[in-house]
Amino acid sequence: MEVQKVLYMNGGDGETSYAKNSSFQREIVRAARSVMKEDLLDLYRAAGFPGKLTVADLGCSSGPNALTVLADVVDTVRESCRQLSRSPPEFQLFLNDLHGNDFNSVFRSLEAFYEERERGREIRRCFIAGVSGSFYGRLFPSKSIHFFHSSSSIHWLSQVLSIIIGAISV
Repeated sequence: MEVQKVLYMNGGDGETSYAKNSSFQREIVRAARSVMKEDLLDLYRAAGFPGKLTVADLGCSSGPNALTVLADVVDTVRESCRQLSRSPPEFQLFLNDLHGNDFNSVFRSLEAFYEERERGREIRRCFIAGVSGSFYGRLFPSKSIHFFHSSSSIHWLSQVLSIIIGAISV
């Protein structure tokens, strides 16, 4: 049986669920937040402040952490645009994880995400979709994503990435 068909976090919100047992992962995201924001803004500026910013979170999982990174992305870019007196872009945001992920719990939390990010706006500017599959295969068309994010996923790697083979030896 393929590893990606059996590895996933416990869904729902019970005592053994990822939602109730993901505080360590939340701290990893918090610890890397300043670096992520800096890199994101550098990329956004280098891309010429596009009218649509497309972001993918690889290994989003489920529970309270699933939308944390995307919220940081939206809030960071919007604040930068406000400081520069620019209109913020539309955001096309993708959540990716393996097929066994509890995407339903993630989608149930979208209403609160939209309410917080879209408050006072007449037109929705954030669009979120789930993309099921392994990042070992192709998930998106070429040149379609501006910014990829992945946190605490290296321990899940089931094979050495081809770009690394031959580059280093451990």
